[in-house]
Amino acid sequence: MDPMSENSSKSLTAEINLEKLQKIAAELILPGRFLLRPLNAVLEFISSLLAWILGCSLVRRHFHLLLSGLVLFGPLLSFWVSKYSIFANGNHYLYRKFLRSTWGWTFVLTGSFVVLLSFSACRSISLTLRHLSRMALSGVLWWGCRRLVTLLEDAAGACYEPLAPVQDGQSSSTPAQPLLLLHEDQTKASCLKANMTWRGYEVSQETLILCLCCLLIVEELSVFGRHLEHEKRLHRPPSAPLRVLFLLCVLLLFIWMVLLLCMLAYFPAWPSQQLGGALGYLGWRGLYQGWYRLAPSHWSPGLPGDGLFSSTDSDKHSN
Repeated sequence: MDPMSENSSKSLTAEINLEKLQKIAAELILPGRFLLRPLNAVLEFISSLLAWILGCSLVRRHFHLLLSGLVLFGPLLSFWVSKYSIFANGNHYLYRKFLRSTWGWTFVLTGSFVVLLSFSACRSISLTLRHLSRMALSGVLWWGCRRLVTLLEDAAGACYEPLAPVQDGQSSSTPAQPLLLLHEDQTKASCLKANMTWRGYEVSQETLILCLCCLLIVEELSVFGRHLEHEKRLHRPPSAPLRVLFLLCVLLLFIWMVLLLCMLAYFPAWPSQQLGGALGYLGWRGLYQGWYRLAPSHWSPGLPGDGLFSSTDSDKHSN
């Protein structure tokens, strides 16, 4: 057999096989497109609706009042909730997986949303890092508040060791109260680790970080509606990953609100929870309502959305 004819037959066979593979791939992709279209439509509708709600001036200006009312009056729910509920168990899955790593979840999801939105809007790495610095500054604030609260608790409290009551046959039949031996050189952490009793003023760090993260997430997500309008004017639809990330942040906000309500209802601790909520509010007030509104000359990273959209949108946001 001629080698030239053999090579041509092999190439023809390869072309036929490639055409078959392309047809098969097209037949498989076509149903997938029909399935993705309604899912994408649902994604766009839900994300646009939530973006409008969070971007509404009524929500942005009064969300802190809603959170303050929840912290103040949430403990009253303890008179109606059942102590046999699954949320009354301190080892519940939500408490173990979310409450103990509140800032980590907030930083990863909200920080990713800030980076993706900023870079897709301006294509500038420096401006993206400037907006991401708000998350870093909030983390520094949380670390500083936690250290300050720990120092104040150690200074204002004392550690006591329970002693077994002395058994006396001639004493009355009523059991004697156990004595407490004072340990002045112990901190709160070491005292509780040694299974001793700590008495003193406390500030709920869980309530502090939950309130701070809720206020922070609402501030950062409130600009997504402006981003949708900006992309629509440019005839450039926002990417599906950004919408999915936005919905994940909204879901995280809902989880933090549920956890805060469960803590206040099932584990009320007056006034430590209210003090923690007040510190979280003051931290948000100092950053987003104070420092971030200053000019860039004061080393301010700016408010969410600054420099990403047109000047008209910026004026609307500031009003």
